[in-house]
Amino acid sequence: MFARRISIQRIDPTGVAHPCPIRQIDNFSMRNFTNDPLFDDTLPVADGLLEAGHRVPLDRLQTAMEDWFRRKSYLKAEDRLEVHELAGQEQPQGLKPL
Repeated sequence: MFARRISIQRIDPTGVAHPCPIRQIDNFSMRNFTNDPLFDDTLPVADGLLEAGHRVPLDRLQTAMEDWFRRKSYLKAEDRLEVHELAGQEQPQGLKPL
């Protein structure tokens, strides 16, 4: 639907990446749907995968999403969030087909 595919991964303290569950990504997207129009052009599509329009800046997306995930206790204190755009047909690590 949107032009960009964005990988959303939780990185644990050992450096292992885990796809963020779609329900957590959706929770962030719905919360921001009316509160910040910058993130209106986002669509959660699978665990670890978000589609977004070109006007969504990845740095602000990562900062806002990480803040929200911490407030909701989706991320532990030692975890971090990794957000990056996927190239072409690249799949996020650990993505399971729907």
